[in-house]
Amino acid sequence: MSDLSIWVIIIVVGAGTYFMRYSFLGVLGRRQMPAWALRMLRYTAVAVLPALVAPAVLWPPATGGQTDPARLLAGGATLLAGLLTRNTLAAIVAGGVTLYAMLYVLG
Repeated sequence: MSDLSIWVIIIVVGAGTYFMRYSFLGVLGRRQMPAWALRMLRYTAVAVLPALVAPAVLWPPATGGQTDPARLLAGGATLLAGLLTRNTLAAIVAGGVTLYAMLYVLG
């Protein structure tokens, strides 16, 4: 592919993404949303984040998709720390420390 083709693709995809997002946010951004919709939107991050993280814990690319005890223990430590402390940073630190400790211990 030529440089011009690549830049045209980047610009077209960027513009398409912008207008798709604006079509939703620009139209609804100025209106008051119903209380039930706002209540449900509060749980968006809680629903999306585990969906993004779970495949990396259960089928990590670093091990060729094979389940790894170190990553399972780190995921469990993250979940436990998050439930006990209700602090996102504490959960991340607990998971990271557990992951590196288990990779060191288990090899």
